[in-house]
Amino acid sequence: MKLKTVFILFYIFCTVTVFGQIGQRFPSEKKIVKDPVTGYEITFLTSKSKGDSKIYPTHPQWTSDGNWVLFRSHRVEGEIMAVNEKSGEIVQVTEGGYSGTFCIAQKSMKVYFMRDAAEKAMQIIEVDLDKVFKDSQAGKMQAVTAYERVCGKSPSEMEASGDMALDADEDKVYFRVGKTEAFKYLDKNVTLEKNFGPRNMGAGPGGISSMNLKTGEFKHVISVPFQIGHIQSNIWNANEIIFCWETGGKSPQRTWVVMADGSGLRPLYPEASYEWVTHEAVIGKDEVAMAIMGHRKVDIQKETPAQVTDSKEVKNPENPGQESNWGASGTREKPTGLAIVNLRTREMIIAGQTNSGSGFWHVHGSSDGRWATGDDFSRSLYLIDRKTKEILMLTTGHKETAQDHIHPTFNREGTKIQFESAMLSEDNKTMNICIINVPETWLKRK
Repeated sequence: MKLKTVFILFYIFCTVTVFGQIGQRFPSEKKIVKDPVTGYEITFLTSKSKGDSKIYPTHPQWTSDGNWVLFRSHRVEGEIMAVNEKSGEIVQVTEGGYSGTFCIAQKSMKVYFMRDAAEKAMQIIEVDLDKVFKDSQAGKMQAVTAYERVCGKSPSEMEASGDMALDADEDKVYFRVGKTEAFKYLDKNVTLEKNFGPRNMGAGPGGISSMNLKTGEFKHVISVPFQIGHIQSNIWNANEIIFCWETGGKSPQRTWVVMADGSGLRPLYPEASYEWVTHEAVIGKDEVAMAIMGHRKVDIQKETPAQVTDSKEVKNPENPGQESNWGASGTREKPTGLAIVNLRTREMIIAGQTNSGSGFWHVHGSSDGRWATGDDFSRSLYLIDRKTKEILMLTTGHKETAQDHIHPTFNREGTKIQFESAMLSEDNKTMNICIINVPETWLKRK
């Protein structure tokens, strides 16, 4: 009997440890490390090898009170974690898993995400973060249903995916739907696009739908003849959606804008065939940052991008986009760099570009229009003063062998940048969640 009791207790312990309960707390791992090259301080909010990764720069990273950063982690497989920027304490904020991109509300202490349901259906879930944090701090957690609300459930035939965005009014979410659903709403006179590039991606159709978080009502937004990638909302302007044509690399026309009612579909930035546009991110009420890549050398003799071979098998996992099959794009024969597009005037400016190397890769900017930031293939992070055009390297040496890119994202106040890094990783791959401040001398500039 005693043996049976011990076994039951051991089973419960393992279950809690592996799967975890919402509100479970983990001790601080916070470390402050000086960059060995630049001397600027980096705050590692996580520092253990637990498979951490940040949300994509298309989405907010901090909670509405500015105190917590939400991130993915293998600490509890399949669950969302939050780390308090001041104390470093880590709290599990979901239980039961999530799918795709989660959306942190900026007008309330809520997070929204999709969760797999039966037969390809998806639940859209709301979690009350404020309640989770308070009960976790008090050590009096309730059942998960006390913190979660099921906002709705997508029909199976919709094949909804977790690439989701929260509208500025926070009354609805936008998400990608499957090809069958997209085809139902596509103009029959439109020719479907085929795959583009060596990754054999990009074929259509693709579609976006929305769901009202209060009523659970679904509405189709738009169908297009190509594969849809990142979906993001303009969190300053209600009903404005930015999305991309996803090929895994260079697209014939990467960036797109549409309104929630399906009107106003147009390219965000009409690109030329020689331009490699990527990693667009809404950075303010009227602006979207994007990278126009300058990562490929030119064979002067052949007047084409210099490559080793035309084989589709050419790969460079650390520095992608080197396959010759992408065509003659991504070189510095034409202007490249960190570009910013005005959604209203449609004017595009180049905020800056690195002098060598790949050029800017993932980009972001402060919503007040003062700063822009970007990384490159070396995993170095740069800051740009948009007024003076000065470029400052903030940190470098984040290991090209890292399993992901550093993906910089500004906070709402434009005073700090969150990114991910393998700098402390023993296996040179595992990432941690980091913060670096805009230098005080820059913040004091008028």
